[in-house]
Amino acid sequence: MREIVSDEDVLGGDPRLSGTRIGVLHVYRQYQDGVSPEGIASNYDGVSVADVHNALAFVFDNPDRLRSLERADREAVERIREERPVDPEEFTNRV
Repeated sequence: MREIVSDEDVLGGDPRLSGTRIGVLHVYRQYQDGVSPEGIASNYDGVSVADVHNALAFVFDNPDRLRSLERADREAVERIREERPVDPEEFTNRV
């Protein structure tokens, strides 16, 4: 079973499955969307159901960290939106 690791050089230090770029938040979001642990594991080469359960256990054991990751994710999306506001004309002209 893969460990949960954090490294500033990968995913900005977000916790992830060792040897991968699969963040525990990615796993958790799929689980929230109703994907079974078996289904999540099948989405990735070399990831076992035990790896998925380990990622979910990390999330459930660290709710404060989860909230912090989700907050950072929302803030990153907002920064991107502020840097490049969506022009409604841009979408209208594509159709």
